[in-house]
Amino acid sequence: MARARPEPIQVVKKRRDAALNALVHGVPYIQFLGIEFERRGDELTGLLNFDEKLIGNPFLPAIHGGVTAAFLETTSVITLSWAYLWPDIESGAIDLDQMAAGDLPRLPKTIGFTVDYLRSGLPRDAYARATVSRAGRRYASVRVEAWQDNRDKLFAQATGRFLMPPQGVRDGS
Repeated sequence: MARARPEPIQVVKKRRDAALNALVHGVPYIQFLGIEFERRGDELTGLLNFDEKLIGNPFLPAIHGGVTAAFLETTSVITLSWAYLWPDIESGAIDLDQMAAGDLPRLPKTIGFTVDYLRSGLPRDAYARATVSRAGRRYASVRVEAWQDNRDKLFAQATGRFLMPPQGVRDGS
């Protein structure tokens, strides 16, 4: 019996990019803040594009703490969703046309989110990467770090706890 031939990498990359694009663009607040995501395989990096509207203290100037927290939480939720949906994305079980039309899978809900502000966020682009510490059927824990010019000099970090969506439930409610 012959093994099925693997899909061409262009098809796989297109499906991954379409799924990530639908996830990110399905949440209006992500667009308002100007957050984008770069994908390398199954790893995501959040990018908060600098905009003057993000400044909280114009005398420093520094990125508003609420924007920083929202950026960290958004990166956590999208990374957790990406990990949760990865098997369905890879297998092609997710209907990308439905996702693009706004029929998104339910996203994890925040139970608790603790932010450590380590230094002022400067008026420039910021990056964040989340790591899923634990992901079960009902609960997940995520750690996220944010930096600007130097990955070794974090300006914020956070730990989040999330309620996972029930399996098999696809509507956005």
